[in-house]
Amino acid sequence: MFPEFTLRYARLPERFYLRFEPVPVPEPRLVAFNRPLAEELGFDLGRFDAEEAAVWFSGNVVPRGAEPIAQAYAGHQFGQFNPRLGDGRAVLLGEVTDREGRLRDIQLKGAGMTPFSRGADGRAPLGPVLREYLVSEAMHALGVPTTRALAAVTTGERVFRRVPEPGAVLTRVAASHLRVGTFQYFAARGDVEAVRILADMAIERHYPRLLESTAAEPAGERYLALIEAMANRQASLLAQWMGLGFIHGVMNTDNCSIAGETIDYGPCAFMEAYSPTTVFSSIDEEGRYAYRNQPWIAQWNLARFAETLIPLIDDDQHAAIDKATQVIEAYEPRYEAEWLTVMRAKLGLATQEESDRELAEGFLETLQTGRADFTLGFRRLAEAVESDAPGLLELFERAEGIERWLPRWRQRLASEAVTANEIVARLEAANPLYIPRNHQVQAVIDAAEQDDFGPFETLREVLAAPFSRQSGREALARPAEPTERVLRTFCGT
Repeated sequence: MFPEFTLRYARLPERFYLRFEPVPVPEPRLVAFNRPLAEELGFDLGRFDAEEAAVWFSGNVVPRGAEPIAQAYAGHQFGQFNPRLGDGRAVLLGEVTDREGRLRDIQLKGAGMTPFSRGADGRAPLGPVLREYLVSEAMHALGVPTTRALAAVTTGERVFRRVPEPGAVLTRVAASHLRVGTFQYFAARGDVEAVRILADMAIERHYPRLLESTAAEPAGERYLALIEAMANRQASLLAQWMGLGFIHGVMNTDNCSIAGETIDYGPCAFMEAYSPTTVFSSIDEEGRYAYRNQPWIAQWNLARFAETLIPLIDDDQHAAIDKATQVIEAYEPRYEAEWLTVMRAKLGLATQEESDRELAEGFLETLQTGRADFTLGFRRLAEAVESDAPGLLELFERAEGIERWLPRWRQRLASEAVTANEIVARLEAANPLYIPRNHQVQAVIDAAEQDDFGPFETLREVLAAPFSRQSGREALARPAEPTERVLRTFCGT
């Protein structure tokens, strides 16, 4: 059933990883399988068998051609550097080439205690596995670059976190699992050659145009261009996160993908009532990774990435630092431009005017002062293009701000010189109706822990079409009631 594996990473020198066979589980059962993604990856679905798939996706049997490894990496965790992290509970089976010719990693998450586990059990609870499955697939449907979920398997054993929980294994698909922390691991050891190998791999795999555009330049310019290319992807990615009210929760450097994908969905969540200081993660006690801080944490992570490449950019360290600093400083205006592009789309604007930033910031201020739901606040603008809409106004605890803002917005829409119907279509295409709200994800997890996966399947289906009204599923678009709110999220380690 599996497509043919290639083993690019497993053919690197062995200091890049440790070979590791997944630890078998007693009773594997397939509870979720992403058939469209499997088709995209080239799986032979004509030979699909759920029981056989459970054995493979649990790690009990290694697919033919795979060579499981745990990747080495380091990372800054909440600003503190740890020189040795690595895949503590994840196993890279290998890479496959999908039907579009793209190389994709296939990884088992929760496959047992690896040599990098640092005393942890190497397992994953069912709750975090289902959260990552739902949220990562929702992000894909929302058009955000992300790792994907291919399968979820329950293991028939219990793992112990705050309380005993059912165990599970997630099969994750990524453009790669190269992280800022991967580079930091070798830079911290003074292994410049390993950093060069990783950089060349990142360019070939994720930024191949740099091979041509820097062909006539000194070698250092290619690595400087890699930093710039990654910075541009991060700016775009973070603007999309901010436009959705998404809060990653743990933006450590080991959770920052070189490919520019959202990776490692631990204590992540989508904000409901708009507040820039919102934090969900139970371990982020100081609010380092609060919603409003995310773009600048991304820049901080980029600076840590640039530090690892300094020896490759220029033999003169001071010159290399100056060049890299210019690239990192250019991130801020690039992010601001990307954010404004996202906000213009969310406000139904296709043209550009200087006042657009003030208009967008004004709407966010009304959301904050009115304690209105972020997602529905933008979505219900489609009902207010020509007249005040009760459905929009009812979201606000205090309506004075939104009532003052709406005429300014309509005046700006008039300069677009298009019909109201076209504006509505733009707004509904840019603003989702359905997101994986925290209370809904928790309800899915609670049901699944009682072996009821019906709510999971329903929510998964709804989130696959987040911009479309789905009859009979209106309740899945509403914010949590006060008694339903889930204000703290936990990672699975």
